[in-house]
Formats: sequence, structure tokens, C-alpha cells
Amino acid sequence: MKKNKLIWIMSAALFAAALAGCKDVNININDTSQPAAGEVTAADEENVEEAAEDDQAKADEVAALIDAIYVQERTDETDSQCEAAKKAWDALTDAQKELVEGEEADPDYFGRDTGDASKDDPLNADDIGDNEILVVSFGTSFNDSRAEDIGSIEKAIADANPDWAVRRAFTAQIIINHVQARDGEKIDNMQQALDRAVANNVKNLVIQPTHLMHGAEYDELKEAVDEYADKFDSVVIAEPLLGEVGADASVINEDKKAVAEAVVSAAVSDAGFESLDAAKDAGTAFVFMGHGTAHVAKVSYSQMATQMKELGYENVFIGTVEGEPEETACESVIEDVKAAGYKKVILRPLMVVAGDHANNDMAGDDDDSWKSMFTASGAFDSVDCQIAGLGRIREVQELYVSHTAAALGNMGEADAAEKKTDAAALKDGEYEAEFKTDSSMFHVNEAMDGKGELTVKDGKMTIHISLASKNIVNLYPGTAEDAKKDGAKLLEPTTDTVEYSDGTTEEVYGFDVPVPAIDEEFDLALIGTKGVWYDHKVSVSNPK
Repeated sequence: MKKNKLIWIMSAALFAAALAGCKDVNININDTSQPAAGEVTAADEENVEEAAEDDQAKADEVAALIDAIYVQERTDETDSQCEAAKKAWDALTDAQKELVEGEEADPDYFGRDTGDASKDDPLNADDIGDNEILVVSFGTSFNDSRAEDIGSIEKAIADANPDWAVRRAFTAQIIINHVQARDGEKIDNMQQALDRAVANNVKNLVIQPTHLMHGAEYDELKEAVDEYADKFDSVVIAEPLLGEVGADASVINEDKKAVAEAVVSAAVSDAGFESLDAAKDAGTAFVFMGHGTAHVAKVSYSQMATQMKELGYENVFIGTVEGEPEETACESVIEDVKAAGYKKVILRPLMVVAGDHANNDMAGDDDDSWKSMFTASGAFDSVDCQIAGLGRIREVQELYVSHTAAALGNMGEADAAEKKTDAAALKDGEYEAEFKTDSSMFHVNEAMDGKGELTVKDGKMTIHISLASKNIVNLYPGTAEDAKKDGAKLLEPTTDTVEYSDGTTEEVYGFDVPVPAIDEEFDLALIGTKGVWYDHKVSVSNPK
């Protein structure tokens, strides 16, 4: 018999006995069929037992409904399952809610207060437009943390990119279901978010993960995006918070430095110290707890420890919930802090979101929480916790903004490369195309509206341009220095007749210029009637 159930039965039995003892009854002492005052009959016990079993059955039903939505895959039944679980929970009494216990279910699933869900924006509206930035997070069911950590990052990116629609996706369906069932807030998973972008005819898509590193979740995200790549004109994935991983623990970068400085500064300030050195003088160490991973990217935690040392942060230590890498396990970190002689410890998550891991694994009251283990070691005078994710730190938000900006820059380069590929794939034929130069003294004739005739044949492109006069007598596809060399093959002029808007005509020189690529600058030297060669940059674009 479960402990909660046994306690309930004993309490009910005692209550029944007390009730029986208070009855105003007329009992014939010679009638042995009447129970003595205060005596609990077999019928009373049976009724109590039946009531307890009924309560447990209702609690078990809710537990089963919670376990059914505690899954990582969304189905056609997910919405109705979430609704049914919440409805069944709401129908329980407070005592019945305490009996909820399943494989994953417990009273905290619906009962724990994690803040006001209405403060959060799921960013799942349509009418996105051509350009979208999709901010992808693992997610959290802690409402305040979701709004302050993830929401702050999303807002910073939106503020920095007013011409782009910012939308949200979570990768943890378990969390999505939890928030939907408990609070009625629907958050897109990756497939839903990408389908939404396709349905809204998004042309350019930037994916900004809020993940800490290039770990397993980042790999899974990339695989999901790859399946949709052909549905957009351009797609690019931005860097996670700590940037590139690097080969070993010694490899650090500007991203890791920025995060280290930001989180230490925030922790020192929240602890009430003027500086990290002041905390050190007070015998205080800061321990930043990450998640940990078996992925090769786990070296990122070792690199963060290296970064702290490089910055001279002697009283800062790095740990992980999973204890991977091994030196980041709680027991190892405790020994390191003890050996360094610090008597006060402040624990803080090295995680974007202060969610379940921060509240339970780090600051929880169970024996296996970091706070409990540090306290149980008996080596420290005090162990305090700061429940704050990286996402609420302004400098971290700015780092995500810079990663998004870099991705937008990469998208421009990718678009240019795509245009070059398209140019090479142009079918044989004649096109009208724009011809641009770097000089107002060298341009196509005004009658041609800045355009020339592009001919594509057998994979080669040549554009015929009519110039402003006959003052340029030769062109050379290269630099002026090369044009002067013996054997250089100069482009000879043709005599073209142009007609101006007033009906007058004029004979000018024209040239057939080889074009190596569309939308790519190339060298084109010229020589005029005075016999001097000049270097110029030109480009050809928009063939129609």
C-alpha cells in the first residue's frame, strides 16, 4: 500500500472513531448487536477503504493522462490529450491531487506555481512577410524563466531587426505539452514553425538557436532545417551562444570570453559584491552549473573553465549536472572549491534558462541537489543559490543579436553565390542586362538606359555595350598592367548607331565584353585616344 494512501486511511479511521464517540445515541446495554461508543465497525472500515481506493483511482487516472503527454512526439491527439489531462486534474480534490504519482507524473506537474504564463508571448502569429528570424530554444515550463530568459533574447533580436518577423520554436515537445496542458499556451515545435513559415510564403529564413553550444540539439536542429531548405529562397543557421567548439580544452574565443565576463559580472552584482576580488577576499567562490553532455561538444565546458582562468577569475568554477566532462561532476567541483580554501559558495546556472535544472538539480531540497551536496560536505559555512538564466543578461542578449547579424551577412553572401550559380545555368540565348562601372566617365550610352545585350552560348557569356562616344578605343578583360604586356588580346571596337529620346542619332564605339559571372565585379581596363591605360571594376546583373 502506498504511503499516502495508508495515511489517508488511518486519518479517516480516526475521524470515524471520533465521530462515533460524539454521537448522542440511546443504546441498550443488553443489546449486543449495538456497537460500543467509539468503536469503528467493519462497515466503517470498508467505507473508508472504498473511499481511499476511489481517490487513488481518480489520481491514477490523472497520472496516466500526464504520462501520455510526457512524450517527445506530437500526434493528432496531443491537443485533446492535453485538454483531458487538465480537466481531470481540475476535478480532483486537494487531497486527491497529492496522490498523483506516475512514471513522470506528480502533483507539481499542474500544481507548481512557476509564474504568470500571460506575461509570455509564444510568437506564433501568421502574416510573417518575406523575411523571418526563427528563434529556436529547448524550452522551459517555468513561466517566469520563459518570459525573462527566452523572451528577452527574442525581444532583443526583434528590436535589432525591425524589418524581420521574429518567431519562436521549442525543440522539447515534452515542455510544449506541459505548457499547453497547464496554461493553455501553444508553442510551435520545429516542424510546426517551419510549416508556418512555408504557409506564409517566407522567402528568407534565419534560424537563431539559443542553445549554449554545438551539441546534439544543435545537430538535430540542423537536420530538421535541411529537410525544408528547398522551400525557401535562402536559409541560414546562426551560431549558438558559445560559438565554435574547438579541438580541445585550451581553445577559447571571443564568444566564450563575452559570456564568461557577463555571467560573472551578473553573479557578483547579485551577490552584493563590488567586484570579484572583493568576493574572493570574503572567502566566496562562484560555481556555475551547466547541463553537461556526452556529445563531443562537452569540451566547451572545459574551455569555459580555461576562459575563467585566462581572465584571472580564481574563485570561479565550472560544473555540470550530467558530470560530463568528468571534472565537472558535483563531487569533483566540491573538492576543487575545498582545496582552494573557500568557505562560502554561490551556485548559479550556466544555462540560458533558469528552469527545472536550476530550480531542482541545483537549488532543490532533495539530497542529490547541488545545494544539498555542497551543504552535506560540511566544508562550507554557507551555500546560496542564484536562480537566473543567461538569457536575462543584457550582454548575452547582445551576443545573440550579433550572431543573428552575422547570419544575415552570410545570407547575403549565400544569395550572391546562388545568383552566380543561376548565371552559369542560364540557357543559351540573348538577354538584356545591366552594366555597371566604378566611374562616371566610363559608362554605357545614355540612350541604352545603363543596359547592354548579354549573349549566352555554350556556357560562356558576353555582353555588348555601346559607349558614350569614340573616345575609348580599346578595352581589356583584366588589369591595365596586363593589358600593356606583349601579346595581350585587346577588345576591338564596333561602330554602333544610337538613337536618343529626341530622335537624333550618333555613331559611338561598342564592345563585346566577356562576362565571368553575374553579380560579381571583374576587372576591365580601358585606353583612350591619349594612349593611357586605366583600371576599372565593372559588373553585369539582372539578365532578362
